[in-house]
Amino acid sequence: MNPAERIEELFTSSIETKQLARDVLPKVIEAAGESIVASLLNEGKVLSCGNGGSAGDAQHFSSELLNRFERERPSLPAIALSTDTSTLTSIANDYSYNEVFSKQIRALGREGDILLAVSTSGNSANVIQAIQAAHDRKMKVVALTGRDGGNMASLLTAEDIEIRVPSKSTARIQEVHLLVIHCLCDYIDNALFGPAH
Repeated sequence: MNPAERIEELFTSSIETKQLARDVLPKVIEAAGESIVASLLNEGKVLSCGNGGSAGDAQHFSSELLNRFERERPSLPAIALSTDTSTLTSIANDYSYNEVFSKQIRALGREGDILLAVSTSGNSANVIQAIQAAHDRKMKVVALTGRDGGNMASLLTAEDIEIRVPSKSTARIQEVHLLVIHCLCDYIDNALFGPAH
């Protein structure tokens, strides 16, 4: 297989994963959007976290809410917990890397807030501890996962929402996570500010 054929194969794989996701995820994405909108209308905020590419996704979501998505509108309260290097490194150094998100949630999270927890495997120890901290603070969780949902899936309550990408490939899961994030942003904007003109 030459490089161009390999690239074409990757495009095909991404398209096929998105088609599978399209068949199973719209209702849970809608439910997650409803949960986030309800929080924002009640003066809540969204805290987001993840590692590596998932940290990038958490930051991407936060920036789309705080700044803007596809239209001019008021800023919405969102904080990505992976962006403050002094906080992250001090917690990791003084305590454990597993606590880098949970300690922030215990300080910043309030009842009625939402945690967007992103992990392709569902097994990231610090994201799992973040979910536990969010529950301690009476926050709802929207979990973006893949594969079999990992250990995160078993921690979720009836009020939480898991958006699980039907794939075992980290790259394909991340690609769908980005699309899910954009679907959530579109849902939030339309619900809060009406259809775009």
